[in-house]
Amino acid sequence: MAEALRIGIAGLGTVGASVVRVLADKAAELTRQCGRDIVVTAVSARDAGRDRGVDLGATKWFDDPVELAQKADIDVFVELIGGDEGPARSCVKAALEAGRHVVTANKALLAKHGVALAEAAEKRGVLLNYEAAVAGGIPVIKTMREAMAGNTVTRVFGILNGTCNYILTRMEAEGLSFEDCLKDAQRLGYAEADPTFDIEGNDTAHKLAILTSLAFGSRIAANDIYLEGISNITQADIRAAGELGYRIKLLGVAQRTETGIEQRVHPTMVPTASVIAQVNGVTNAVAIETDILGELLLSGPGAGGNATASAVVGDIADIAKSRPGFQHGPVFGRPAKELTPYKKAQMRSHAGGYFIRLTVHDRIGVFAAIAKRMSDNDISLESIVQHANGTETHAQKTVILVTHETTEAAVRKAVEGVTRDGHLTSKPQVIRIERAG
Repeated sequence: MAEALRIGIAGLGTVGASVVRVLADKAAELTRQCGRDIVVTAVSARDAGRDRGVDLGATKWFDDPVELAQKADIDVFVELIGGDEGPARSCVKAALEAGRHVVTANKALLAKHGVALAEAAEKRGVLLNYEAAVAGGIPVIKTMREAMAGNTVTRVFGILNGTCNYILTRMEAEGLSFEDCLKDAQRLGYAEADPTFDIEGNDTAHKLAILTSLAFGSRIAANDIYLEGISNITQADIRAAGELGYRIKLLGVAQRTETGIEQRVHPTMVPTASVIAQVNGVTNAVAIETDILGELLLSGPGAGGNATASAVVGDIADIAKSRPGFQHGPVFGRPAKELTPYKKAQMRSHAGGYFIRLTVHDRIGVFAAIAKRMSDNDISLESIVQHANGTETHAQKTVILVTHETTEAAVRKAVEGVTRDGHLTSKPQVIRIERAG
């Protein structure tokens, strides 16, 4: 049997403690699968005295994760600290420079520094594995990086944040407000005390940027993503979507077009009969569209200690199965130095149309003025109706518009025109409609 694979773990929060527990509980099975023992020999965290419910008696403690990465007697460095700078970046960089394999769950770090870290790993012939960074326990990275050889990806999209999906699911199922669902998500531990990163789409954007690089062979461009969160979604939107045969989901979408690559994160109406519409609660789902395979949908637990730990342990096991002299594959599916510069696509037509909700003054001429603004921007309307939701006063009404295929720019310009005309009594709502997915 080969020598044991020695693991150093930096970060012993929920995920880190779960990884230690899984490696201990499944030790015999992992040895059979990998042909060698996997042993945690060193750890680092902020509080050495905290009881984490796992046995760390045989491990060496390091107060400094960088020192662990550089000096510990380990083969694999596991980073579970989090954050795109500071200790997380420093210790991962140090581990790679020391010629150690790295496993991380840190999507923020990869979204900002992934290409540079990939170059460092490939230069030294070590692995940088990150399955846990995107969609938790769903093996989407392995699928895209290893199992789809020969396929040309045209689009990748999905539900990548369990907090947002939980909130939208509860809003629809129980008629609760966004604020009430968010408070409940925080109480249950699905949302942070400061939930901004999740509900405004940043978390989804980081994950999407990584998937985009894998899908299209481009350098990561997390700052070139159209970003819109779910904090503006109301019960009026949820009810209107249901009446139209749709369900609202926060989607991350990346697709190749004739002018470049389009990346966007925003609430989307999807048909209630579609597969993606059935993904509820904290579950995540990723759909990959290719020329050979067609559409592949992967769905499962997207967060939590066990789901994330499962992905981390899977990455460690892959390293344990490799042997000296084995040529490791590139971090993002092709050598980091060959990743192409990201070319942002021009604003294009959106095949599914748009849902537009306007709360307007109840006065003569408003419908006509709205219709003219749409016509002036070459927007064809599938329907325009007054929608009573029970919350309007006698002086205002809600108008629901559904457009045919048009562009984001045209819709935004038309809505800005209606706003300037002085017809609106509150902020307008604009949501893309996907006809399939």
